[in-house]
Order: sequence, then structure tokens, then C-alpha cells
Amino acid sequence: MSRSKTPSDADPVAVALVHLGCARNLIDSELILARMAEEELLVTPVLEDASVVVINTCSFIGEARAESYARIEEQVERKRRGELNAVVVAGCLVERYRRQLIRQLPDVDLFCEISDYRDLAKQVRRIGSGHRSPGYLEAIERRAGDREDSRLLATPGSYAYLRISHGCDHGCSFCAIPIMRGKHRSKRLPEVVAEAAELVEHGVRELVVVAEDSTAWGRDLGGGQELPDLVREVADLDGDHVVRVMYAYPNRFPWALTELLRDHPRVAPYLDIPVQHAATDVLRAMRRHGSGDQVRKILDRLLEEVPDLTLRTTMLVGFPGETDAHVDELCELIETYSIGRLGAFTYSPEEDTPGFTMEPRVEAHVARERLDRVLSVRDSVLERTQRARIGQRIDALVDELHPLPGGDGWRAVARGEFDAPEVDPLVLFHLEPHESEVVGVGATLEVDVRDVDAEFNLVAEPVRE
Repeated sequence: MSRSKTPSDADPVAVALVHLGCARNLIDSELILARMAEEELLVTPVLEDASVVVINTCSFIGEARAESYARIEEQVERKRRGELNAVVVAGCLVERYRRQLIRQLPDVDLFCEISDYRDLAKQVRRIGSGHRSPGYLEAIERRAGDREDSRLLATPGSYAYLRISHGCDHGCSFCAIPIMRGKHRSKRLPEVVAEAAELVEHGVRELVVVAEDSTAWGRDLGGGQELPDLVREVADLDGDHVVRVMYAYPNRFPWALTELLRDHPRVAPYLDIPVQHAATDVLRAMRRHGSGDQVRKILDRLLEEVPDLTLRTTMLVGFPGETDAHVDELCELIETYSIGRLGAFTYSPEEDTPGFTMEPRVEAHVARERLDRVLSVRDSVLERTQRARIGQRIDALVDELHPLPGGDGWRAVARGEFDAPEVDPLVLFHLEPHESEVVGVGATLEVDVRDVDAEFNLVAEPVRE
């Protein structure tokens, strides 16, 4: 489709968004979509229907940057072919490299640092109407801890992410997030609760708490507030919802949270707690707080105080100085604590971080072999723990419904309380044609687990009594 005609102010401006990165970045994408809708732009999910494409980039590690650059080049090439009028780049890549990108990517029409995105939407309208753009939009200042503006949710109606803070104060030697996102700033409790209440009022059944460091929430606000106070307030809101906690940094863990994880009916007994490694030498090189023994003590206490707790974590392999013996410790920890819900990645040297010049480096092929080993142990644990659920009756929250060919009912994509969206296994089952009239997205129903598929998803059957 050619879009080479000259646009005017009278023409409607169709814009599409390419989202890259994590759940926190997805919230920024939802903010961008909402600001564009407020500018009366025609937001379309189909890239081929848009005259302007906005790319919200990720720059966490090298692979994420490579994907960002590749997606930018794809859209720039479409612009060269006359298939769209303009390409806009926003988000973490811009925040990381700022005006350097103007020289690197001269065919991009507008770059935008992380902001409230109002100016971005206004400039997209101008560009789409044939006017020149300033080329670069700076964030005047880091966003404070106020409530964020309305979002155009990109998640199913069943769940939404609830961001409780911005930035991070930790100095992990491998991580560039503080460079891009700044110091930690908690959103005030009334603002978070108001945002959560609005989401619940609109039918969201699961609020997924996210931040760069969720366990740091409240400490910069004064008054002794900590994460458990926020989780309790959100869980106690009127409505039929559950709260799930992600990105809980283990240092200075707020132990009052375990009572809520264990006893509160609206708090999922689930915790994402990124420990990054199990070997003390590696943790110290990473500038993580605590030792391998302290990591184990934290996990022991969590499982003692919350016996039904599902743990999720993140591991980093191939960090400078890591040895095979260190990876042995890592694999042992995964086995000992039955951590099947685990994300792992290889070390990426990040400019302007302490780890960038650290030696000795682990060769890329060795790091990849270690990653494969860690993931193999993870998969073994996950298969074992998932198969242990065969024969159980569980509650499943429906995230998606897909019609089957020939009108033969619906394929339901759901999750149990032990699975977070997008990163954990699913619960899959079949609905009869008429059942979709009473079982929609956001419904919770009882299912019997019958099997585990090749991707470790639970295969189930609805209870029909």
C-alpha cells in the first residue's frame, strides 16, 4: 500500500504502535496509545494501515537493542518505499543514547525520551498532517510519584499491570536501568489505590504489581510505609480481583508481605523475586546485596512462612569471573527450591556500567552453553511440578478465547494463580459453542487438569456439574 500522497490537516492521521520490552515498558506503550487517542488520531493495530508508526523501544541488553534497531530499520525501509509517511522512535533506546540517535538514524522523523507523551502525540498529529517536527523531544524532568494518566490497555480484559514506582537505586554492575529510568521514586499510596480502583471498576480481575524494584516502594515517602501496606490497600478494594507481586528485590525484604501472601484471599500466593545468581563470588561481582547463603535463607523463610508459595526468579549467567562451579551452585539452587518458573539470560556488557570493563570475560559460546544447562534444569523441574498437578481441580482465569474451525467451540487460554501473565505456563481447555455465552475473558472457572503439553502448559477440562 502506497502512502506517498501529500497529507493535509484535514486528513485523518492513522498511527500504529510497535511495542518492545517488558511489562513496565508496556505501561508506557499504553500511555502513548491513550495520548494519541486523546489527540483524535486513528490508532490501528495494523501497521499497513498506518501513515505514522511509533516504536516504543527496549535497551535492557544487547539482544533487546538489536531488536529495537531491527524494527526501526524495518519501518524506515517502508517509509523509503512510500508505504508510510513517518517513523517515530520513543522509549528506553532514546533515553539511553539520546541525541546520538539523530546521527545514527537520520531517516527517523522524531525521537522522544521517556515522558508523559503528550508532546509526542501532538507531534505525531503534526507529522501525520504534513508538518515538520522538531526532530527530538526531551523529557523535561523525571516523572514524579503521582498517578499516571489514563492508559489504553493493551492487555486482555482479565489482567492489567499496576506500576507502583519508577526507577531504581541499586547499583548492580550489569544493569543500565538506572541510567535510563533514573532513581527510585514511589508513587503515593492514594494515587496507586485510585488507579487500581479504576482498573477493577472496568472489570480487570488481576492486578499485576510491577516496578523496577517493587520491595523498595514507600521508603522514600516517609511515614514508615512499605509494600505490604500498598498490597493490602489494593487487595481490600471492593471488587472481584487478585493482586500479584512481581520484581521483588530480595534485599531488605518487607516480611509483613508473607502474611498477605499466605492468608489474604485476594493476594496470589506467588512472588517474583529476581536473585540473579546463587554463588557469592558472582553476586559480589554483580554488586548485589548479600551472599549466596543469604539468598537461600530468604527463600527458606519465604517457603516456611508461605507453604503454598509459588516462586519465580531471574538468573544471569556468563558474568565476568563466573566459573562452571558457580553454575553448579545455580543449578543446585533451582533443583533444591523447585524453581520451574524462571527467566534466564546471558550477560551483555553495557556501556557506562561497572561490569563493562570487568575481567575475565566469559566467552559467548561458553555463556550460551551455561544458559542451556540452566534452562535444561529449569525445564526438568517445571515438567515435574506441572505433571504433579495432573488430577487436581484448580481455578483458572480466562485470558483469551479463540474460535475453533467449523464452529466447533472455543479454545480457552487461561492461568492458575500460580502463573503470571506472559512469562509463565498456561492452562488450556476447550469450551462448547454455547459456553462462550457465559464464560468470557475475565471469567474464573473450575477445571480438572488432565495432561501437560510439550510447552509445559496444563491441559484441562472444565468442571460441568
